[in-house]
Amino acid sequence: MPYSLKELDGFALVAPDGEIGHAKEAYFDDGHWTIRHLVVDTGGWLTGRKVLVSPHAVRRIDHARRCIEVALERGQVESAPDVDTARPVSRQHEMAIYDHYGWPYWWSGGSLWGVSALPTLAGTVLAPPSSGAGLPPGIAEQMRAQRADDDPHLRSSAEVTGYHIEASDGSIGHIDDFVFDERSWSIAFVVVDTGHWLPGRQVLIAPRWIEHIDWGERRAQVRLSRAAVESSPPYQRGAPLREEQFLRVQRHFERSE
Repeated sequence: MPYSLKELDGFALVAPDGEIGHAKEAYFDDGHWTIRHLVVDTGGWLTGRKVLVSPHAVRRIDHARRCIEVALERGQVESAPDVDTARPVSRQHEMAIYDHYGWPYWWSGGSLWGVSALPTLAGTVLAPPSSGAGLPPGIAEQMRAQRADDDPHLRSSAEVTGYHIEASDGSIGHIDDFVFDERSWSIAFVVVDTGHWLPGRQVLIAPRWIEHIDWGERRAQVRLSRAAVESSPPYQRGAPLREEQFLRVQRHFERSE
């Protein structure tokens, strides 16, 4: 089921032994366009601290209760490495977080989540990595051989929101939100607010149609025309997100390419 990332803002993260904080934003990698971490503000429980929680730990998203159930314990979160959201997350810092919780490295392996196509260990409290529990022989050693100084290419959803989007023949608006797949946590579409060009409209643009992003200039170029965007199916925030809607968007832009 697809979800809007912005709609998760403020959702409580609930562990079996209590609440650990609220979702504030996410980090995604700009190669696979997949959400790798939720940034969690621990609030009054751990005053002033923010922690990263991987989709590996997510059991389910409960929209009715506005919460995300996670397979963590409050003690694990309390002793987790801090994160400074004002600075880029280094690979070394990311490794420290993954080692702390015993998650397999998403960047090591041939699949979207390293050793699998999905964050398949979600829903279980993971053993520490030193135990090797749940990992095929040799995988733990292979993961630890990964260079600690590799660039993780992680981008903050909060920072990227507002980036200007340029079509082949002019501006079409700015990034307003992200729609992601609940199972893989991959970003299916970027939500573009068309602003003054098409007042009151939002449209969906798949990451594969983005040709180039200038991170310094906060601008992205898409290989689509303004006419193709203008005639695309509109997106309405808050309305139920249905697969058939996304299929219509995909077919529309495929015909326009």
